[in-house]
Amino acid sequence: MSEVVLITISGQDRAGLTSALMSILSSYDINILDIGQSVIHESLSLGFLIESPEDAKSCSVFKDILFKAHELNLNARFTPITKAEYEHWVNAQGQAKHIVTLLGRQITAKHLSRVTEVVKDQGFNIDQISRLSGRLSLSQQGNSSSRGASVQLSLTGDVQDIAAMHASFLHISQELDLDIAVQEDNLYRRSRRLVCFDMDSTLIQVEVIDELAKAAGVGDQVAKITESAMRGEIDFSESFRQRMALLKGMDESVLKEIAESLPITEGAARLIRHLRHFGYKVAILSGGFTYFAEYLKEKLGVDYVYANQLDFENGKLTGKVKGEIVDGQMKAKLLTQIAQQEGISTEQVIAVGDGANDLPMLAIAGLGIAFHAKPLVKEQAKHSITNLGLDAILYLLGIRDRELVELENSLK
Repeated sequence: MSEVVLITISGQDRAGLTSALMSILSSYDINILDIGQSVIHESLSLGFLIESPEDAKSCSVFKDILFKAHELNLNARFTPITKAEYEHWVNAQGQAKHIVTLLGRQITAKHLSRVTEVVKDQGFNIDQISRLSGRLSLSQQGNSSSRGASVQLSLTGDVQDIAAMHASFLHISQELDLDIAVQEDNLYRRSRRLVCFDMDSTLIQVEVIDELAKAAGVGDQVAKITESAMRGEIDFSESFRQRMALLKGMDESVLKEIAESLPITEGAARLIRHLRHFGYKVAILSGGFTYFAEYLKEKLGVDYVYANQLDFENGKLTGKVKGEIVDGQMKAKLLTQIAQQEGISTEQVIAVGDGANDLPMLAIAGLGIAFHAKPLVKEQAKHSITNLGLDAILYLLGIRDRELVELENSLK
């Protein structure tokens, strides 16, 4: 009667090791039930689960593997797996899986200790840990000019209390300057097709209405209203009308100067460039103004723009906008509308914003991300990025830096 055995190989990695071992198993016509291999700094860890032949023959297989491992200066271990253990493993393949992604300027042992403690308390088992960020020299570690570091944990098991898990991770994030995202590892996670951005303080580093107010000499008044609205203390539409009224009479030429000097957020251009290459559609859904969003559309390669349309009379602002104000509920409605137009589910949409008026669209998107957001928004959003640029979203999609380097080299 055949039995199941786990063979574990470890040692210094070099070319041809797996081939040499598989050649032996092949000669005995062995059935491979599972296999996994990883290499960390040229140190090999290889495991394969085999259905071994009848007793006399199996002894020869293990002897030959052991001799070959010794010859190759490798360590070999053989662990029998009972039928009950094997069937339990087979039946577990339907278990829910989650991905936890860590984002920071660097990832430390303290970060991993705190995160994995929460993972353990929630009843998860870690199947795999992998680094998504590229390799950095020691002199670059923790450098604020680097793109940062990211590590991904693959988990199995049923979450006990997802709200408590998010709360624990939010506390760790605030304490240790680390962003932590938890996603269900399903087909939707690997089939996102649309990304919807807020504009002000998301795609660009400023609030355009505040920049207009400074130019009009009413900067302090407008900034106070803006901050209050972004914190969710007053209704967005009402705050918008109040701020617009203060801009009445501004000359259109001032808008052009501001548009040409808008500071693009770190990582925005890189993120959009890669997403478009992967076939994503890109939208700006903004409570700001089409005048500036159209400028970004041309500069960054955006497909859709929905924002407020300024009203001019004799080349000057009237202090009003044309049409319906784009507030939080309108953003969510527009996101759904674009998804339907593209023939996709809202689960396949990424939404990114920083303010309270972004929460409705963050809530209905498959991946809603609060970016450098106010505390209220971070608490209510499922995911947040505070320590890195917009291109850190690529890590949340499971994309590795080395894959992007390979892509960029192939396009040269």
